[in-house]
Amino acid sequence: MLNHITCKHFGPLTDLNWPDLGPINLVIGENGRGKTFLLKAIYSAIRTLEEYKRGNEPRSASEILTQKLHWTFQPDKIGDLVTKGEDKLSFHFQFDHHNFMYNFGKDTIRQISTLENHVPPRTSNSIFLPAKEVLSLHHIILKSREQDKVFGFDDTYLDLARALRIAPKKGKKVTEFSESRKTLEEMLGGRVEYDEITGRWQFKKGNQKFPTGVMAEGVKKIAILDRLLCNRYLDTSSVVLMDEPESALHPTAISKLLDIVALLAKRGIQFFLASHSYFVVKKLYLIAQKEHLSIPVLSMQNGQWTSSDLVNGMPDNSIIDESIRLYNDEMDLVLA
Repeated sequence: MLNHITCKHFGPLTDLNWPDLGPINLVIGENGRGKTFLLKAIYSAIRTLEEYKRGNEPRSASEILTQKLHWTFQPDKIGDLVTKGEDKLSFHFQFDHHNFMYNFGKDTIRQISTLENHVPPRTSNSIFLPAKEVLSLHHIILKSREQDKVFGFDDTYLDLARALRIAPKKGKKVTEFSESRKTLEEMLGGRVEYDEITGRWQFKKGNQKFPTGVMAEGVKKIAILDRLLCNRYLDTSSVVLMDEPESALHPTAISKLLDIVALLAKRGIQFFLASHSYFVVKKLYLIAQKEHLSIPVLSMQNGQWTSSDLVNGMPDNSIIDESIRLYNDEMDLVLA
C-alpha cells in the first residue's frame, strides 16, 4: 500500500507531507482547499503504475502519466498544474516502500522528462469514486470520452464507467467482500444490475425491476461499490479513493458505509477519503478507538496541511470546532 506522500507547488497543494499512511486515510478541510485535487493526484500516479507494462501496453511510465494528468485535470497544458507564481511542481510517494517521483515545469506541454519509478508493475486495479453518482450518466460518460473524445468527464469518471461495465464474475469468495456485499444489499433493499440489452442500469428488488431514475442518489452511490466487488474489479490489493462519501447519504447510511470501508480495509484494500463532514470524522474516530486502528488524517488548518491520527484523538480543525460550537450553543439553550 501507499506509505508516504509529498508534493510541492502542485496546484493548491503548495507544500504537503503525509507520512505513515494506513489502511484508511482521511483528508479533511473546507471546500476549495485541495482535498479532491490531492485524491486525483494520487489516483493519476497509482493508475500510471497499474497501466505500465500491463499486457501489451507499449507506452512508457512517463507517457502514461502525462496522458493521465492531462485527462484527469484537463488543463490546456500540464504545466498549468504548477502553482501560480512557481516554476515547477514535484510529486513523490512510496508504495510498499518503493519510490515513485516526478517533477516538471510551468511551461511543460505534454512531456514529463523527469520521472523516477522503482515500484514493480501492479496487477490490481484502483478506482476513484466521485462525490456524484455515475450510474445515470454511465452511457453519456462513455460516449463523451470513447466516441467524441472531448473534455467534460475526466479520467476518474471514464475509468469508473469502464469498470462498471465489467460483468459480475464467479469464483472463490473473499469472506470480507461477501460480508460487505450482504450489508450493501441490506442497505439498498435490493441490488442494482446492468441490462446488457437496453444498456441501462436497473434496481432489482425481489422479482421487480425499476429504472435507476426512481432511485435515490445515495442508493446509486452505494450500488457502485457493490458492483465493483461482485465483478472482481477490486481485489485485496486495490486502492480506493472516495470523494465526499457522505454526499447524498443520511447519517445512518454514512455510518454503515464506513463500517464496510473498515471491513474491506482489514482484508487489504487501502482507502483514501476526502470529507468535510463531522459525521465521517466522528465515525472513523470511533472505528479507530474500537479497533485500535491507525487512521491517519491530513487536515487543512490556518492555511497549512498538518497530519495526525484518529487513534490518538480528534484532530484540530475548523470543521470539528464548528460542530463543537453548535453543540455547546444547543446545550446553552437547553440549560437556560
